[in-house]
Amino acid sequence: MHEPRLPPVVRRLLTVLRPYRPWMAGGAALALLAALAAIGLMALSGWFIAAMALAGAGGIVIDYFTPAAAIRAFAIARSGGRYAERVVTHEATLRGLAGLRCWLFQRLIPLAPARLSALRSGELFARLRADIDALEHFYLAVLVPAAVAMVSVALGLLSCLIVLPAAAVPLLLGALCAGVLLPAWMQRRAARDAAQAVREAAELRRSLLDALRGHAELLAWGGVEAHTARIDALATRLDARRTRTELRQSVTGGAVGLCGQLTLLAVLVPGLAAVHRGSLAPTLLVMLSLLALALFEVIAPLSEALPQWHATLVAGARVFELADTPPAFLEPDTCAPLPPAPAIVFERACLRYAEDAPWALDEVDLTLRPGARLAVVGASGAGKSSLLAALLKFYPLQKGRVLVGGQPLETLQGDTLRRHIAVIAQQTVLFNLSLRDNLLLAAPEADAAQIERAVALARLDRFVASLPEGYDTLLGEGGGLVSGGEARRIAIARALLQDAPVLVLDEPTEGLDTRTARELYVELDAVARNRTVLLITHRLSGLARLVEEVVEMDAGRIAGRVPVSDYLARGREDLTRIP
Repeated sequence: MHEPRLPPVVRRLLTVLRPYRPWMAGGAALALLAALAAIGLMALSGWFIAAMALAGAGGIVIDYFTPAAAIRAFAIARSGGRYAERVVTHEATLRGLAGLRCWLFQRLIPLAPARLSALRSGELFARLRADIDALEHFYLAVLVPAAVAMVSVALGLLSCLIVLPAAAVPLLLGALCAGVLLPAWMQRRAARDAAQAVREAAELRRSLLDALRGHAELLAWGGVEAHTARIDALATRLDARRTRTELRQSVTGGAVGLCGQLTLLAVLVPGLAAVHRGSLAPTLLVMLSLLALALFEVIAPLSEALPQWHATLVAGARVFELADTPPAFLEPDTCAPLPPAPAIVFERACLRYAEDAPWALDEVDLTLRPGARLAVVGASGAGKSSLLAALLKFYPLQKGRVLVGGQPLETLQGDTLRRHIAVIAQQTVLFNLSLRDNLLLAAPEADAAQIERAVALARLDRFVASLPEGYDTLLGEGGGLVSGGEARRIAIARALLQDAPVLVLDEPTEGLDTRTARELYVELDAVARNRTVLLITHRLSGLARLVEEVVEMDAGRIAGRVPVSDYLARGREDLTRIP
């Protein structure tokens, strides 16, 4: 016969939680202690009350100090065990969730952005938070109750065999019915609803997040009512599933209680016969009866554990499915050192974002020598940003290759490569941290003097002086407390702190007015000295100050490469021909 095996999701989850097993085992041991103390308290109290009653009726003197002390010990152990069990099990749960979330996040980092671009941010948030939070019930509501119930029932049956062997059979049958058959019935009927509830809850969170982030567009285009209707339909379905699950749990809980009462009657039948024969003391029958009832208090949580078991399987499968996504690049174990000023060469580079998508880069040949200043221009969708995506190892090439410092990208570790390339992106991402923490993202080891120098070169010192708490001022979620121009200057200060030999500017003046854009180009010209510059833009103003050559792209191909003066002169000629 083959031993039953745990589902792969559960086995893997236990493997990930291995560092927290001492906490988990300690919490389960304390839960078992509290449960056994409660059972012992109920059984011994029944024996003691019956013994005192019989002693009083018969005028018999008994030693009540010892059982009274034992009852107090059980009561203290039950109360103290329950308190300690809550503390330890919740500590184990929180530690496990934190470790699991970090474990997943570490596996997401190599997947971004190539493998995660197909997922909405709400989906990622749901798996990082909601799905992992759903796994907390795996330990608290599944593992601990199951372990406590099995050990408690085994000890209860052993006690029954010692005191009254004939009562062990009905007790075993009752325990199997309440702990196995009823939960199995619940499993067959609740499995689909439990699994769908996890998925619909994730979809509801995604819809709510979309509504919060896109509220301006929904208001502008009159889509609030339709989106609200979708959210309401999702919430209604989810509430209906949860209501059905709770109803089944109520029915199962009542059935467990009924099973306990019927088991008590079944235990009393051989027990009363034994008392009548004189082979069993009446006090022991009372103790055995209350012990049987107490065992069903331990068995009762098993019916509620099955929906959590199914939720664990679904949520765990979603988490591990994301974690098992193969990265777009396999990082090499070792990486050759790059020269201080590496040259960048694209050789017949071809890139597209899906198998049926058009080529974003089509046979691109481009060389950027050390110290060169090059602008890449073209219409939207011409392939400008795809150059940057390929250079930073965000998306893999289908054909051709990219060389940095003479080394193919595949032989370079991503962190090593990106330490040599500072990027001022089209959209500056600022976190809800202090200005200092936002700057230190580029160089965590930078000291105060380096930060102040970078801020001064980025002409951000007046802005810092105006902040209520200086560098410790929080910038708000998404940098909502700073303007677009200030955000770009913060990005420049980051690039200066990184002190990389290659500076990439991806639409640095996008969304800025002409005056601010002109001032920003002046600042960029100052900070780009002695660096290789790759500027991606569609705006002509300021090009002559910052770059020496211009590469034109069209439909993923290089259409031409000319000096910046020739490109600007041609642009002015084209403008004069417009009727």
